[in-house]
Amino acid sequence: MRIRLDIRYDGGPFHGWARQPGLPTVQGALETALSVVFREPIVLIVAGRTDAGVHATGQVAHFDISAERLETVSSLHSRRRSKVEPSPDCVAEGGARWNRPQDRVAEDSWDPFLKRLESVLHLVLSGNTPDIPGLELGERVAYPPEALDAIVVSAAREVPDVFDARFSALSRRYVYRIVDVPSTHNPLTRGSCWWYTSALDLPAMQQAAAVLLGEHDFAAFCKPREGATTIRTLQELEITRESLEDEPRPGNVICPEERNVCGDEESIPTGEIVLRLKADAFCHSMVRSLVGALTEIGRRRRDVAWLKSALESRQRIPEIPLAPAQGLTLVRVDYPETEAELAARQTQTRQTRSL
Repeated sequence: MRIRLDIRYDGGPFHGWARQPGLPTVQGALETALSVVFREPIVLIVAGRTDAGVHATGQVAHFDISAERLETVSSLHSRRRSKVEPSPDCVAEGGARWNRPQDRVAEDSWDPFLKRLESVLHLVLSGNTPDIPGLELGERVAYPPEALDAIVVSAAREVPDVFDARFSALSRRYVYRIVDVPSTHNPLTRGSCWWYTSALDLPAMQQAAAVLLGEHDFAAFCKPREGATTIRTLQELEITRESLEDEPRPGNVICPEERNVCGDEESIPTGEIVLRLKADAFCHSMVRSLVGALTEIGRRRRDVAWLKSALESRQRIPEIPLAPAQGLTLVRVDYPETEAELAARQTQTRQTRSL
């Protein structure tokens, strides 16, 4: 059986998603907790391997488990119900819809499992991982106090075997936040935005963003990885200035009364700059490099011609700054709706990534 998890985390206390020997990581904590719950080693496949300090409110991962092993988790088994066959009008061309709640185990039937996982995860992050006879959990990792309750698994459900959290994804969506007016810097949100020291030229950044849209070789903005292509399709890049009263960020509190109250409101920018990016996939450090390049233009240190030249160079440009990790959040991963589309997308992505 294949199980999908929807995950949220404050990336600040962790050295990124990917498990690393001796270091606190999101993957390491979750795999340890899941292994304790199921009494066997669990390996997660994730949609986006976020860097150290990067947050997520829409991360997706999957793991495989035998039906027999799943049945041993009595708290989950007691609430499961049998699969209900979909009605004819619920079947899409190319195969039955796999993500409709009425077609598979009801989502609320996973609540006991989620509560149990939350309890074990709390033990792992607090340094009290239980010993399970016969289960090798590997090196024990010390997590900082800030890591406690910094990871939440918000949903779990059974998915078809053709679902792959990484290779079946149609797109990933990220949001990056910049507070570029020092008078509006809020210590309560410093962990989820970039405190910039001077106001940025929003129209210039918006004009430059148009150059980046579409399919390109983004090698100038990516840390190279052997055997990995840097060709990506940037489907959306929206840059806006928004009120600081908008939705809350990971691990932080937003105070409605926080506003820019100094100077002439018509001449001094208020709020924060929000960049929303969507692509089929992002290579290593691509989002933060794109943000860094656009802020260079926003500060009038560079122009659109420089950005276009960098893009066309198809090689890593050391002069492109890397925006700080804490301003970046993975907010959503999109997938096809049918099993046939999931399988086709996985095949297509694997072929593309191996070019």
